[in-house]
Amino acid sequence: MPAASALRRLIPYYRPYPKLLFGGLALVVISSALGAVVPWLLRIGIDDLKAGAPLRDVWSVAAGIVAVALFGGVLRFWMREMLNGLSRYIEYDLRQALFVHLTRLDGAYFGRMRTGDLMARLTNDLSAVRMAAGPAIMYLTNTIFGGAFALVFMLRIDVRLTLLALVPMILLPIGTIKLGSAIHRRFEAVQEEFSALTTLAQENFAGVRIVRAYRQERAEIGRFSSLNASYLEKNMRLARLYGVMHPMFGLLAGLSGVAVLGLGGSLAVRGTISVGAFVAFGLYLGMLTWPLIALGWVVNLFQRGAASMGRLLDVFDAEPAIRSPGAPVPLPPATGGRTVEFRDVGFHFPAPEGHEPRWVLRHVSFTVPAGDTLAVVGATASGKSALIDLIPRLADPQEGEILLDGVPLRALSLEALRAEIGYVPQESFLFSDTIVANLAYGDAAHPLVEHHAGDERAREGSREAGDRDAAAHRWAAEVAQLDETVREFPHGYGTVLGERGINLSGGQKQRLALARALARRPRLVLLDDALSAVDTHTEAEILRGLRGALAGRTAVIASHRVSAVRDANQVIVLHEGHIVERGTHATLISAGGRYSALLQRQQLEELIEREDAELGEPGVTAGTGSGAGLT
Repeated sequence: MPAASALRRLIPYYRPYPKLLFGGLALVVISSALGAVVPWLLRIGIDDLKAGAPLRDVWSVAAGIVAVALFGGVLRFWMREMLNGLSRYIEYDLRQALFVHLTRLDGAYFGRMRTGDLMARLTNDLSAVRMAAGPAIMYLTNTIFGGAFALVFMLRIDVRLTLLALVPMILLPIGTIKLGSAIHRRFEAVQEEFSALTTLAQENFAGVRIVRAYRQERAEIGRFSSLNASYLEKNMRLARLYGVMHPMFGLLAGLSGVAVLGLGGSLAVRGTISVGAFVAFGLYLGMLTWPLIALGWVVNLFQRGAASMGRLLDVFDAEPAIRSPGAPVPLPPATGGRTVEFRDVGFHFPAPEGHEPRWVLRHVSFTVPAGDTLAVVGATASGKSALIDLIPRLADPQEGEILLDGVPLRALSLEALRAEIGYVPQESFLFSDTIVANLAYGDAAHPLVEHHAGDERAREGSREAGDRDAAAHRWAAEVAQLDETVREFPHGYGTVLGERGINLSGGQKQRLALARALARRPRLVLLDDALSAVDTHTEAEILRGLRGALAGRTAVIASHRVSAVRDANQVIVLHEGHIVERGTHATLISAGGRYSALLQRQQLEELIEREDAELGEPGVTAGTGSGAGLT
C-alpha cells in the first residue's frame, strides 16, 4: 500500500483532538518564527558594536536575544507536550480500535494469523505509527516553517548569495524520494521478520513443557538464532541505508556552506554586506540546512509509520465471516430451555485454492426439544466438535440452517444468541486471574478484569461482586465437584491461576470450565467432551449433579464415554459427518450397532484397567478415559 494512502487512514483519529493538533502546530510555527528573529538581532548587535554604538544599546540587543530564546524555549516545550501527547492519544485509540476489531473477527481469521504476528502489530508496529502521527508531523512542520523563515531573512540580506546557497540543495528532494521508497520496503521486511521472531518466542513459551519433554531446547535455540540472525541482517540493511542518507544530506549542506563562505566572505570584505549580516546569513544557512538534513529522519519516520500502518490496516480491513444481522430478530420469551433444530446441515472448513473441501458434516437433521438432552457420540474426526461449534455460531454451515426456538441463528444477534449458552469446549481455557474471576467470566455484570495492585476500588468491587454471586458460584463448583478441591487451596476461590491455568491438573481445569458454564445458569448448555480428563469416580459424581443442574435446560453433550451420555433423552451417532444411528441409550444398545460396540469396548477397557490396578501392573490408571472411544 502506498505510504500516503496508508497514513491517510489516520486522519479520523485526529478529529477528537483539534486543540492539541492545531495548538501544537501553531506553537511550532511561532517558535520557528522566534528562532528566525535571533540571528537578525545578533546582526544588529554586531553592527552596533562595529559602529561604536553605546554599550547600553548592545546590552539591550543582548537582552532581547535572551528574552526571545527563553520565550521560544517555553513554546517548544509546549509544542512537544501537545504534539507528543497527541501521538500518545492516537496510539491509545488505535490500540483500542484494533483490539475491539480483533474481538469481532471469527475463529477462521485467527486460524490464518499467527499470535506472535498479531502481538508484533499491537506493539512494534503501533509504536512506529505513533512516531509518524506526532513527532514526524512536528518535525516536518518545523522543517518547513523554520526553513521558510530562514529563507525570507536570507533573501533580505542578499538575493544572489541565497540563490548560490540553494544550488546544492536542489538534489535533496530527489535523494529523499529515492531513499524514502527503499526505506519503506526494507522496514516492511524488518517488521515481517520481527513478527516471525515474536511468533517463535510465543510458541516456545506457551509450549515450554513439550519442548522440555522432547529435549528440543537446542533445536529451538537454533531456530531462534537463525531467525534472530535474519532479523539482524534486515536491520543492518536498513541501517546501511540510513548511513548513506545522512552523510549525503550533510555533504550537500556542506557544499552550500563552502559557497556562502567564499562568496559571502568576499562581499563582507568589500563592504557589500556588513559583518553582522554575513554572520547572520551563516546562522540562517544553518537554520535552513539543518531542517533539510533532519528531513531525512522525518522521511524515515513517515516511511516506517506508513509500512507499519499498512500492516495494521491488514487487520482493520479483515471482515468477520460471522456477524450479527442488520435487523436481528428477537428470541421469544422462555422460562426454561430452548428448542434446537438442525435442518439438513452441511459444514466444511475452508479448503486451499484448487482443492475440493472435505465435508465435516453432511445432511445432519435433528430436533432437541426445550429441556431435553441430546448426546452426540462418534469416532475421532466424526464431526462432534464441529456440530457443537455451529450452535453458538463459532462457524456457520454451508448447507441447511440451524434454528433456536424456531428462529434461524443467522437472524439472531450474536450477543443475544450467546447470552443463552453455557459452553465448555474440548480444550479448557482459563485466564490468569483468580478462580472466582474465572467462574464469573460468563456473567456480564462481572467481567474478567485485570486488578492492578494499586486499584483498591477495583479489588473492593470484585469482593462485593463475589459476595453477591457467591451462592451461584458455589453451586456451580459443587455440581462440577470442584468446591472441595478449591477449599483445600491456600487462598480458596481467591487463588490466582497461572497462564492458561497451568497450576491446575487437566481434570481440575475441565471442572472449572464446566462450573464457569453453569454459573451463568444458561438456557442451553453445550459440553464438548468436557469430562475426558476426569476420573470415573469424579465423573459419576459430576453426572449425578448435572442431572439436577440441567433440569429444565436444553443440553447438547458430545462425548467419547457412554457413561456421560446414557441419561440423554436422545443419542445420535456420527460417522464421517453423517448420522448413522439415533435413539435412546436403551434402544441403541439393543440395536447392536456402533453405539453398542462402543459400550462393549469401553466396558472391556475398564475391566482390563481394573485388573491391572488390582495386580499392580503398570499402565493407565483406571478410569482416566484415555482410551475410551471409537477408533
